Parts: sequence; structure tokens; C-alpha cells
Amino acid sequence: MEQRIFTIDIHTHIIPEHLPRWREQFGYGEFVWLQHHKPCCARMMVDDAFFREIDHNCWDGQVRIHECDAFPYPVDVQVISTIPVMFSYWAEPKDTLEISKYLNDHIAEVVARNPRRFVGLGTLPMQHTALAIQELERCKSLGLRGIQIGSHINNWNLNQPELFPIFEAMQDLDMSLFVHPWWWMAKAKMPNYWLPWLVGMPAETSLAICSMIFGGVLERLPNLRVAFAHGGGSFPGTIGRIEHGWRARPDLVAVDNPHNPRHYLGKFWLDSLVHEPRMLEYIMELMGPKRICLGTDYPFPLGEDIPGALIHGLDIDAETKADMLHRSALEWLNMPMKSFR
Repeated sequence: MEQRIFTIDIHTHIIPEHLPRWREQFGYGEFVWLQHHKPCCARMMVDDAFFREIDHNCWDGQVRIHECDAFPYPVDVQVISTIPVMFSYWAEPKDTLEISKYLNDHIAEVVARNPRRFVGLGTLPMQHTALAIQELERCKSLGLRGIQIGSHINNWNLNQPELFPIFEAMQDLDMSLFVHPWWWMAKAKMPNYWLPWLVGMPAETSLAICSMIFGGVLERLPNLRVAFAHGGGSFPGTIGRIEHGWRARPDLVAVDNPHNPRHYLGKFWLDSLVHEPRMLEYIMELMGPKRICLGTDYPFPLGEDIPGALIHGLDIDAETKADMLHRSALEWLNMPMKSFR
């Protein structure tokens, strides 16, 4: 029988059971609200349009704990963050701030009830530098360990100058950063076949990584601990092309950062959610297992059905599995194991 290994899942999403009707409050917009049309289930609605059906494991901490304990490979700790559709970067900054506070207070409450089972990541009004830093500081005071952001902020990529002070404040406050792909830019060009999720999101994650590398964010902030969702999206599979572009056209690519993009491999984290054993083996070789964290996208359908199955299924030793199942996450979060004992 395989040895039981302590397990941390860095990529899970949560939402409060009840949301204010922000459209009525703010007087505009396409804000999410929950239609509880039957027990233990709700429809996520954007105004009057159906977005997604969710179950109570999306808001109930005790249900999540029960499911984590019942998995074939139990999950000891979930790192919880909001559902990306809740970012609301498009709204008026003061309104995004109010939404962020509501979501962050809920996440902090879930963590406070079960601090050995949950770690919280906050959300910020990233479209407004000062308000984002203000809420970042409040997230720190709430006990949250980091922040989740989208792969772009409206029309800004992550090298946008207005974003750098926020990243700098994250580094200074010892707050981890989790970058999640956001499909909104791909939505208009990919209306069919779920392509924003299948094609747009992997491209978005590569866009985010390249923006932070070529924009000099990772170079200027070497102590900023950044993890990217979905195994880095299309970035690992195209690093050769990216590096070749840096060599072939430095006049276009190396404008803000002269260093080879391959130099940054191993300087940020990826989650393990790649759905393919050979791809996981490849990113382990590319990044090193100490930079791969278990991530499942729980509780959504594009996530890993059996958390940790991909890692446990590899022909690797227990120490390497332990790196990916919890040690790398602890380093990214800058938390000791004793936090969960």
C-alpha cells in the first residue's frame, strides 16, 4: 500500500452562499448573483443570463472537508480563492473594492473556522493601484496568505506599470500571488465548443507568464512568490519558441528585460493540473518538482476528478511526490508544516 502523504491543493474556488444584488445596489453592470432553485444547488446568474450551475461544495466548508477526506487520495488542506468571474475588474473601482471586501471577509471566515484545513487567497480591485494596495493590506490583517488575480486586468497585461506597485507591495507584505487564466478576451472570438476554456485559458496563462518575464516584473521582484494555474497553460509547450523569439528578435522581445526567458524557469511555481501524465513529467523536468504544486480546480468540471491521481500515478519516489503534494505549496505560501498540525 502506498504511503499516505500530506496533501495541499493550491487551486480551489469558493463563493459565499448568498450574494448581494450588486446590480440593484450600484445601478449598472453584469454582476453575479446566486439563484437557489433547489436544495444544495444554485445557478450562477449574470443579470438574467445563466452562467453556471454549482453545488453546495462551492460554498459550504464542511461539505468540502467531507469530500476532501473521502477522496481516494485525501486532501488535507485546500487553498481557497474566489471564482474568477467574481473579479469584476470591469466595474467602477470603488464597487470592485466593495465586492472584494465581501468575498475576502467570507474567505477569511471559512479559514478561521477550520484553520488546519483551509488557507485563504484574497481578491483585489486590480484596476486601481491605490485601492488594490489598500485591500491587500486589509487581506494581510485578515490572515489571508496571498492574492489571486486574473491573467490580465481589463486591457492591461501583467507588465502594465500601474500593476507593479501592487506586486511590489505583495512582495513586501510576504503575500503569495496566484495567477489564474481569465477567458474574457477570448470570449468574442471563440463562442462555440467551450473554446474559451479549452484554447483561450492556456494561451492566457502563457500571456501572463511572458508579460511578467519580458516586462521585468520577475527580475525586479525576485522575492515575489508567483504560482500560475493549469500547469502554466501553453507556456511550457512553447518555451522553445519563446526563447527562439528572444534570440531572433531581441529588438522586439528584449526591450524591457535582456535576460533569456529560460533563465526564469524554476523561479516561479506551476500547479499540476495538466490532465496528461507525460505533460506532468515534462513540466517536472522543465521546472523541477519543487516548483510544482498540486492544483485541482475543485469543484469544477475541468478540474482533476480524483485530486492527486496524476501525481500518485507517476513512477517516482515518495520524496518527489511529497515535494509536489505539499512541500512546494508550503514554500510558495511561506508557511511551516506545523501550521496544520
